[in-house]
Amino acid sequence: MSLFSQHSAHPKGLFNTWLLPLALLVLLATALLSVMQGPMRIPVKDALAALLPFQQIDGPAHYQLVVTGIRLPRTLLCIAVGAILAICGAVMQGLFRNPLADPGIIGVSSGSAAGAAIAIVLLSLLNLQLPELINTLAVPLFAFTGGFITTILVYRLGTSATGTSVVMMLLAGIAIGALSGAGVSLLTYLADEQMLRDLSLWQMGSLAGASWANIVLSFATLAILIVVFMAKAQALNALLLGEAEAGHLGIDVQRLKRQLIFFTALGVGIAVSVSGLIGFVGLVVPHLIRMSLGPNHQRLIPYSALLGAALLLLADLVSRIIISPAELPVGIVTALVGAPFFIFLLLQQRQRIV
Repeated sequence: MSLFSQHSAHPKGLFNTWLLPLALLVLLATALLSVMQGPMRIPVKDALAALLPFQQIDGPAHYQLVVTGIRLPRTLLCIAVGAILAICGAVMQGLFRNPLADPGIIGVSSGSAAGAAIAIVLLSLLNLQLPELINTLAVPLFAFTGGFITTILVYRLGTSATGTSVVMMLLAGIAIGALSGAGVSLLTYLADEQMLRDLSLWQMGSLAGASWANIVLSFATLAILIVVFMAKAQALNALLLGEAEAGHLGIDVQRLKRQLIFFTALGVGIAVSVSGLIGFVGLVVPHLIRMSLGPNHQRLIPYSALLGAALLLLADLVSRIIISPAELPVGIVTALVGAPFFIFLLLQQRQRIV
């Protein structure tokens, strides 16, 4: 029996009708709160005026700069990264047919981190005079490559003639994560003061360095992932029945796995490259959506994107105000929320086994 079968109920009636507008409203309210709140609180009227064209702000003139120059880019990057991590987590859980699967837990994020660290440190050490476009794309490309290689290794180690072993997958993720961590530590040792600061903030996860180039790259990646994953949603639903059953339904299971692995690595690699290591979003969000809406990926993927964006916005907001005027790395906040949730899932799995 599928581990997801206990949550197979589908919402009906008025709840189903109003769910999508409600989710969008929650996301918009969270985004507005993210723009308003911080070390400097901006009234809602002035925040809206700064966001809307041809509107005059009644408050101080620097409100406009704070909203459009600092908080709006950060909020948009939060939305894109949170949505990417959540839908990649949803797809990985469907691919491995287990709610414990997560890009961070099985080592994909660590591989992306190692690739990005190589780009940050080695390119600076080599001091190559490269075009600006290549410098901009170097970190995402290296992060994607690292995540893709890690995903392939985890999948190969966790798959045998009898199918995919979740235990082997998790153990392989731990081993590869440790190896990637050692590589990042070595690069940290070789880094100078500026590179060391960049690496430290990046390893803990931060959205403070949001730029319009990163925002465009992230939203373009998110759009590609949503189109691809929604096109594969029915095949993912069939895969929940088992690989043999999906094959009998005419699905090329191995080709589907390769495609999903490739695009998951792409999404995680881009997310890690622009925001650093932010864990547990891809674990918590899909599981909450699955408990509420069931395992149908046609609903699971878009709702995971909305909730993932809202959750990361809230985590980033907490990171900005909890020790204001200083800032806590957002990866710490998501870990404080996600680690207990992961323990809860482990306890659930143990009770089923017993």
